[in-house]
Amino acid sequence: MPDTRKRVLLFAEAVTLAHVARPLAFARGLPAERYAVAVASDRLGVQHIEAAGLERLELSTIAPADFVRALAQGKPLYDTRTLQRYVEDDLRVIDKFRPDLIIGDFRLSLSVSARLAKIPYATIASAYWSPLYTPPTWPVPALPFTRLLPLPIAQLIFRFARPLAFKLHCGPLNAVRRHFGLPVLERDLRLIYTDAEYVLYSDLPSMFKLVSQPGTHRFLGPALWEPAATLPVWWGNVPDNRPIIYVTLGSSGDAALLPTIVEEFAQLPVTLLVAAAGTSAGLPLLPNVFVAPYLPGLQAAQRASLVVCNGGSLTAYQALAAGVPVLGIAGNLDQFFNMQGIVASGAGILLRADRLSRHDLIAGAAELLRDGTARATARHLAQEIEATSYEARAGDFAADALGSAGDRASAH
Repeated sequence: MPDTRKRVLLFAEAVTLAHVARPLAFARGLPAERYAVAVASDRLGVQHIEAAGLERLELSTIAPADFVRALAQGKPLYDTRTLQRYVEDDLRVIDKFRPDLIIGDFRLSLSVSARLAKIPYATIASAYWSPLYTPPTWPVPALPFTRLLPLPIAQLIFRFARPLAFKLHCGPLNAVRRHFGLPVLERDLRLIYTDAEYVLYSDLPSMFKLVSQPGTHRFLGPALWEPAATLPVWWGNVPDNRPIIYVTLGSSGDAALLPTIVEEFAQLPVTLLVAAAGTSAGLPLLPNVFVAPYLPGLQAAQRASLVVCNGGSLTAYQALAAGVPVLGIAGNLDQFFNMQGIVASGAGILLRADRLSRHDLIAGAAELLRDGTARATARHLAQEIEATSYEARAGDFAADALGSAGDRASAH
């Protein structure tokens, strides 16, 4: 009997865990009786896709370390040759699975390959990268030169250099679009990041308000996903007679900062749960410090009074979903943007990774632990998140998009 289910192909650009998490959370919203689903990914995504019981298609992706290094240095994340190779790889995967709908998360080459394949394409993005969002400021991220200059001077240099830098970042994809006979995009990095028939925002609309919202742009809400992980042997023995701080710098934070952060917090009357991103090297062995290579972020946040992270959306929303304030130690622009929304809401404090000091760490943590307003705001946002189902909205979008696609096909 032929399989009449609609076919949905998700592309997870496995350079950071967030770009794997959001497609996997999307897949959970697609009932198996209605959809045949596959996830194209590489490296970082393998174990998580297999744990979810989904079909995985091999996909070429740059090394996560190279991606994080380019972010830290302010360099273009992909060159023209890489994106051209990506397009060819995309088309191979698309031809193998023959989807009715493509969902991508930071797979920039789909701007070309999905159009060449003539398959409807939606990109999952953060709302602060939307061309329809106006950030309150453009903060200078942690770059090599920001460590050497006073912050006001670094911010001034970034203000004038950013437009040119963004144009340079747009160059490789536009070159690939020209190569394949597609019109170039305006040299605005936000257009590069969100070029698709549909744009799906993995955020709360109250935190990142768009100047307008056409029907092709939708808010799915936060993707609350955590990897399947065996709880550490100490999980049931963590004392709860003092505040618990959950510390993780994730896959795109500055791992070199973790020993300093843990050492400073360990001196406070708190208990630390530390996700060491695969290594515990250099971390102090103290009675109030509990370390594991990885921890289920939602469960860890639910036990905590404070979450300390790199400010990225995946962990920050886990904290907010638990009603817990966030101390974000941001390095790249994505993290700064995300923390702008959290700070503006009153649910967190932003620190710079390139100017991290003991005083700022301790003062920031102390303020959020005693600040009833920050916790009340986080709890309010938790209620807002609870009322939003990313998976349900993903399923609704797929049904709408495939219905529209079917209507277009029948009209021809």
